[in-house]
Amino acid sequence: MNLTRLIQELNDYSKHGNGELILKNSQAFWTLYLVRGQLLYPKSKHHPVRRWNRAINQHRSNWQWRTDYSQFSNHLSWECQLIDRGLSQKQLSLIQAKLIIRSLVQECLFELTPYSDLNRDWKPTQTAISTFCKVVALSSNEIQTILSTTEQMQQQWQAAGLSHLHPTMAPILQEGADISELPIEDKYLNGKLTLWDIAVERNQSIIEVTQSLVDWTKRGMLKFQDVPDLTLPNSNDNLGDTPIVADKKPPEIQQTPPKAKTSLIACIDDSPVLTLTLRKILIPNGYQVLSIPEPMRGFSQLIEHKPDLILLDLLLPNADGYSICKFLRETPVFKKTPIIILTAKNTSIDRTRAQLVGATGFLAKPPQAQELLEMVQQHLG
Repeated sequence: MNLTRLIQELNDYSKHGNGELILKNSQAFWTLYLVRGQLLYPKSKHHPVRRWNRAINQHRSNWQWRTDYSQFSNHLSWECQLIDRGLSQKQLSLIQAKLIIRSLVQECLFELTPYSDLNRDWKPTQTAISTFCKVVALSSNEIQTILSTTEQMQQQWQAAGLSHLHPTMAPILQEGADISELPIEDKYLNGKLTLWDIAVERNQSIIEVTQSLVDWTKRGMLKFQDVPDLTLPNSNDNLGDTPIVADKKPPEIQQTPPKAKTSLIACIDDSPVLTLTLRKILIPNGYQVLSIPEPMRGFSQLIEHKPDLILLDLLLPNADGYSICKFLRETPVFKKTPIIILTAKNTSIDRTRAQLVGATGFLAKPPQAQELLEMVQQHLG
């Protein structure tokens, strides 16, 4: 099965209404919930609760989603109904809901890419879909964008020699392993967290996390094992001793002692050196700084804190700065937020392209303190 062709065919599957597209073989079973040709939710029989919990931790970690499911319909996944409830009760914004779905779809496509023998089964449904869910469902163009990123990830996965591993497996340390040489903290290597879970916890890509553990596997110090899914809670129980990915710590915001209300500046850049430079310039001058090393994973932080100005690097891991700028401009919350591009490519072509995607200003790297402050003050006063 070719995933690109599948995405092109999504509209055909649901041209007569809403429905479920089932993709399966002897090893995989996925259900794609479609609304008018758009993808509302992807669901696997393997780790559905763990996958949902992971996406929530990424984009809405303080949402108390564990709830009473007694009133939920049996004709639609509980995840879709939770999204609807979260939106209708204003516990979840439209952007957060869409980001949750994007993360889940990316995992779905990554896990489906290696399979060439998946069968399709289309099941129309008459289940009523809320207006909220229709709004956050992903279009074919949005899915195509996610697929492009996923294909790059899969190529990196194969090139790194990781094809024998699966991201839903959990690494566990063997007896006698010297933890002083571990590439990551041993608390992640207890056999309870999957590679996906660890990547979210550490705010790293799945390739980075897995590749760092390969040598330990070859040395016999580390093994991988299957783990059970998390328990789906209801109003009368909790997750008990079931391993669960800990909620992410709130983003670190450094600030000066409060003399007056200060402006918050978000720095979207994966370079610790540049981030430190920006902090040294901005914080002594009375600005708060929010560091975002990975834009899509940190988008929920932007939504939550609503910075007054955004400094955006063009060269980002698994992302294009121009695309991120365009995405921010198309998001109502940031439609009027000043966005200043940071880049080493200080040419007229780059400046023109930055303006076309909605950038407010343009600074060469490394930024000079006076020039940066003047531009910030120009937009924030």
